[in-house]
Amino acid sequence: MKKTTFLIQLIVILYAVAPFPLEALNVRGHLLKSKTYLSPAFFLHPGSVSNKFYLDVPFPRGHLALKSFDAEVVDENGVPVPLHETYLHHWVVEPYYALKNSDSTDAQKLPKMIPAGNSGVCKTTLSQYYGLGSETRHTATWVPDPYGIEIGNPEMPPEGYEEKWMINVHAIDTRGATDKLGCTECKCDLYNMTIDEFGGKLPKDYIGGLYCCYDQTQCQVREGFNGELRKLFLRYTVTWLDWSDAVVPVKIYIFDVSDTALPDGKSKPACRVEYQVEECSPENRIRNECIDVKVTKQVLPRGGDIVYGAAHQHSGGIGASLHGQDGHLLCASLPTYGTGEEAGNEAGYIVGMSTCYPKPGSVKVSDGEVLTIVSNYSSDRQHTGVMGLFYILVAEHEHPAPKPALCFSFPAPWCLPTWLTSNL
Repeated sequence: MKKTTFLIQLIVILYAVAPFPLEALNVRGHLLKSKTYLSPAFFLHPGSVSNKFYLDVPFPRGHLALKSFDAEVVDENGVPVPLHETYLHHWVVEPYYALKNSDSTDAQKLPKMIPAGNSGVCKTTLSQYYGLGSETRHTATWVPDPYGIEIGNPEMPPEGYEEKWMINVHAIDTRGATDKLGCTECKCDLYNMTIDEFGGKLPKDYIGGLYCCYDQTQCQVREGFNGELRKLFLRYTVTWLDWSDAVVPVKIYIFDVSDTALPDGKSKPACRVEYQVEECSPENRIRNECIDVKVTKQVLPRGGDIVYGAAHQHSGGIGASLHGQDGHLLCASLPTYGTGEEAGNEAGYIVGMSTCYPKPGSVKVSDGEVLTIVSNYSSDRQHTGVMGLFYILVAEHEHPAPKPALCFSFPAPWCLPTWLTSNL
């Protein structure tokens, strides 16, 4: 009783003296930190494409817990650029290990960089820690408390290497385009493409996708259309806190509905990243059943508690879901389409994807569990180069489900640190 009385008195004192803003307190009282950066500049004229990889980008340093990563395309004045002018096909960010002393004789025999991607499942093709596309402005990336994505652990880099960060930005300028949606779906005829970026001949049945809209390609624009060369940036904001024993680490897994390795009886994932949606048949159109449903299965290497989930789809997407081995729903993610002209509300574009934040310990998956990925698209018309990805964060089972923090909303939102309330 005395302990409870003391805590009540402490709450009153804290309330009266200095109520804490909610965003200032995090796992067991550790302070959140946040910083906004700009990528290197990229330049676009009407119809052009930029798909560049930037190494050693500005990023928080130290042994940290990532809490969120938010990004958008802005012009040189810092003004957000709408999707109907510059379509953000995707951005991804991931760490890698860079050789410290590359000029030494011994170092010349070593690779200059070693990948340090996520935990799978498509580790060779989808190794990013974060990545979104047109939906970036309205998709939550927040890692809930007390979880965090661990970075900067000094014990992780191989000897002689250090952790650095890479960003890939794929943007398509559609000002004056004869077919804006076709340009964003990378239809090969609009780009006049028959070879990939390495000079290889494209398959005859490949009519659209990433192989036709690589860096410095050009989509068809209206004759006589003039538009200025734009200097653009990816503006990204990283939120983190210092690593401590209070943070529960999470693993990143990305699933791809285009991987048919397991259904085909193959042992290793073959994530193709993109696929094609055919226009629905006249019979289905009459029945108002113009929905393309793509399903696959992939194996989760390590189990635990799912603490976050979100899908990635392109225009035409109507939602994706992830299911457990027994078929029960683990997470469903639905798109929000814009209705206007302004940045963040562009009509016809996916401007956000819903996210899953299960109650800690309520959504469990097992080591080696076979999960089902479902991606739904409207097939009212053909879509090329679409994606059906599912991103989850998993806290492995050795970490018990945390108790919720004790929070208050008056006079301003604030929470007591978990270490103060864990014995209540």
